[in-house]
Amino acid sequence: MSNITPQPGILDITLYQGGAAHVPGVANVVKLSSNENPFGPSEAAKEAFRKASYHLHRYPSSDHAALRGAIAEVHGLDPERILCGNGSDEIIAFLCQAYAGPGDEVIHTEHGFGMYRISALANGATPVEVPERERVTDVDAILAAVTPATKLVFIANPNNPTGTMVGEGEIARLADGLPDHVLLVLDGAYAEYVEGYDGGAALVEQRANIVMTRTFSKLYGLGGLRVGWGYGPAHVMNVLARVRGPFNVSSAALAAAEAAIRDTEWAEKCREGNTRWRAWLAEALGEHGVSSDTSLANFILARFADQAEAEACDDYLKSEGLIVRRVGGYNLPNCLRITVGDEASCRRVAHAVGQFMATAR
Repeated sequence: MSNITPQPGILDITLYQGGAAHVPGVANVVKLSSNENPFGPSEAAKEAFRKASYHLHRYPSSDHAALRGAIAEVHGLDPERILCGNGSDEIIAFLCQAYAGPGDEVIHTEHGFGMYRISALANGATPVEVPERERVTDVDAILAAVTPATKLVFIANPNNPTGTMVGEGEIARLADGLPDHVLLVLDGAYAEYVEGYDGGAALVEQRANIVMTRTFSKLYGLGGLRVGWGYGPAHVMNVLARVRGPFNVSSAALAAAEAAIRDTEWAEKCREGNTRWRAWLAEALGEHGVSSDTSLANFILARFADQAEAEACDDYLKSEGLIVRRVGGYNLPNCLRITVGDEASCRRVAHAVGQFMATAR
């Protein structure tokens, strides 16, 4: 019998389940389960990736200077306070590693991204789940949950899987209401889908207790390369740089991400396409009796009468070659999260949901 045991908290982690990509026995499936950009990466990003293949024997840049410079240029930020990671998930993990441990608490909302809880537990901290108000972040509930043990507060804005968001005024009120030992993290994985939204950058500049995270996996279509970044006060980014591995982002990923963020024309085209088909899909589902909150991301959270109806609809969609995401693990058992695809995908999934609902009620 072995006495080899992991650190406390790790065995409390439920293994993360990514969106399914296949249905046994069904060909030509449409994957709408992982919030991927249906238009893919820009040609500039693909060309940069191809060119990077000639230098795969070389280690990547350890300071990520070129990508940090591009991000800073496009967003008007200080490159010295940008940190790049293997997806924004890694920035979240760095934050928990650096600021939360045994005896500490990490706050997240009841429908918040699952990696907040996972990263907290992986570092021995205690995740604290706070209720939302009708699937929207509740600032007062968060403030009420803060204790002397609280070290981090995670908010996705827009949130995944709800698609809802809170305004800058509410975020500022939250930041101002937190004790000076608590760091607020604004997860902006879907920030690019909100016209005119800076992801919290202005708030970061004004305060010493806010960090924002961003990703190239959504709007920029680079989910397969895993590139994310964080921006925050110098004192926080200096700490995170100390726990970051020197070669945590590959050279091909760095090159593709730099080209992607500079191709603002492609990004705008993807954003406009998502906005158009998101509105169409929400309206089409509503006409079939399936409601949803106004989404500001690249997915719709479709609400059904109960868990049984949601799961039956999911089973029917699978039989039709359409893969969406059950979100019972996010405390939303009566919902399905449906990625906004291209026109053909949106029309196909709306039609299939309509067929199901015509016989379900």
